[in-house]
Amino acid sequence: MIADKETKYMQELAKTYPNRSSALSEIINLSAILNLPKGTEHFMSDLHGEHDAFSHIRRNASGVIRGKVDALFKNTLTGTERAELSTLIYYPEEKLTMISQDSEIEGDWYKITLGRLVEVCRFVSSKYTRSKVRKHLARTALGYDYIIDELLNNDYDAVNKGHYYDNILNTIISVGAAGKFVVAVCSAIKSMIIDHLHIVGDIFDRGARADLIMEQLMKENSIDIQWGNHDVLWMGAAAGSRVCIATVLNNSITYKNLDVIEIGYGISLRPLSLFANDVYAESDISNYMPKGNSTGDIFINDDDRLVARMHKAISIIQFKLEGQTILRNPHYGMEGRMLLDKIDFEKGTVVIEGKVYPLKDVDFPTVDPDNPYKLTKGEYELMTYLKNAFMRSEKLQSHIRFLFEKGEIYTVFNKNLLFHGSIPLNDDKSFMEFSIADGKSGREFMDFCDRTARKGYFAREGSESKQKGKDFLWFLWCGKDSPLSARKKTTTFERLLIDDPKTWEEPKNAYYTCWNDESVVQKILEEFSLGGEHSHIINGHIPVKYKKGETPIKANGKLILIDGGFCHAYQKTTGIAGYTLIYNADGMRISAHEPFRGVENAIKSNTDILSETVVFEKASDKIRVRDTDTGEGIREKISDLMSLVECYETGLIKERIYARRRG
Repeated sequence: MIADKETKYMQELAKTYPNRSSALSEIINLSAILNLPKGTEHFMSDLHGEHDAFSHIRRNASGVIRGKVDALFKNTLTGTERAELSTLIYYPEEKLTMISQDSEIEGDWYKITLGRLVEVCRFVSSKYTRSKVRKHLARTALGYDYIIDELLNNDYDAVNKGHYYDNILNTIISVGAAGKFVVAVCSAIKSMIIDHLHIVGDIFDRGARADLIMEQLMKENSIDIQWGNHDVLWMGAAAGSRVCIATVLNNSITYKNLDVIEIGYGISLRPLSLFANDVYAESDISNYMPKGNSTGDIFINDDDRLVARMHKAISIIQFKLEGQTILRNPHYGMEGRMLLDKIDFEKGTVVIEGKVYPLKDVDFPTVDPDNPYKLTKGEYELMTYLKNAFMRSEKLQSHIRFLFEKGEIYTVFNKNLLFHGSIPLNDDKSFMEFSIADGKSGREFMDFCDRTARKGYFAREGSESKQKGKDFLWFLWCGKDSPLSARKKTTTFERLLIDDPKTWEEPKNAYYTCWNDESVVQKILEEFSLGGEHSHIINGHIPVKYKKGETPIKANGKLILIDGGFCHAYQKTTGIAGYTLIYNADGMRISAHEPFRGVENAIKSNTDILSETVVFEKASDKIRVRDTDTGEGIREKISDLMSLVECYETGLIKERIYARRRG
């Protein structure tokens, strides 16, 4: 029976490789690919809606492009000229516009610049097969792929070829296509400089335009995403979870950052503003004033009082919906987060863990002390509208489907384990078991989380699986010891309504107290069938306090923390704008970044935001494709093709000598 299956597989393979020559040709090609240097992997985390900073770091590939420019031209161009060329690669259209405003761009400038750009493009494409380069060019070169391919593979030392090269450049300039050709070559460089992009969670919240980041990520050639706690919150909102929707809105309104909702996703908040103005018109709203300033033009008149009313309205709705979710899921063990029923409205106090605290506000006209978690008719109608608005936003839905397609709760890639938050541990460093998952722990629990999250979005509307899945997406956002929030509790209520900062504490899971212990990290890697010298955990979620001397490299280099620190709110604490990681054929290096000063500053001053790079694991020899997951797949294909050749040689499968190869 097994032999029959193998024969059928060989017959299917023979449709693509119809004879011995075609199979051997592919074996030779694949064997050569195994010896190419591995492609560059770029790791980023905690983008938090900061589109401009993210876009810049993606454009400069955490300093890789500048490194290539320096390597090529260190003896022929000044530092200023190399910075100018690098910025041109990052922002070709904007840079050309700026240069042309100062003076007319002459043909000689184009010819010299195009020559340099082609050299950079040839350098970054040298690790790929010509076939792969052509695929990159077809996708990014704006219709100039054939010409760029010719220039990349030209023999400039040959006299005839040299004239051919000059003629191509002269023609590009004479027909007025030089500007577009510059943009095309720069796009090709940025496409090929990174072979694979990893986003280790938290694309959403804090910053203004997570939607623009998502649009950019959807254009990537090769990408994976590990969900962060802020991501699953938006995933739950898109699935129609009312508690997730209320929390998304509360997060955005708190920082007066609604561009992503109204402009990005076309969700009108007018019904919320009308409801808030009606219900809380005479209410004390001093405690709900926004913490940040909008970067957009939603609130042209800076109507902070309106924002504060909206904040108060959605906060009370959120607390009610959280209580309902916890009541539906007692196995979450989060009863301590139900605080509306612990309020003494006459005394203006609340009881938390047996202790009485005064509240900054108890003017809650929609809260019935006898049934505090029930929505009023107005609140219910408002949440029905918002649920429909989130579920009918085509752009939001396309972005969330992309998160489900390219994302997961953890990823194993090239011997590294990637996840956003934690692998939950007990205080004794053992894997934490979860009753919500029938006692599962470690990898089994992470797999359970991934499956259950998907049910929240993809299960049939109205089914029990759908409701449980939607609730679980909220649990992943803030649940006790959730692998994504990695806290024993969240204190949204306390931070908003209680002055005592001791109540604001959110104790972290034990994972964070022992992630410097190499034996613990090794145990986690082994749980995911990893280990050895070149296996690592790559983590996000927790900002590194750089200015206090904290290092992102832990457990003797086995764990790397790359919280991007893009969010401005964290930068006063960290002292930098976070870290990114590069893993190429030479090894691993982590880069610390300065706060981004804006696109205009980067273009005008040729400034970058790379502040410090640490090479912490250098390969003793070039890491080749054969050493990667891709290489393992190629070796399997070579083995299959060798079996096919044997089938041809033994006559088990008939060769088609004149067949046209498919695919």
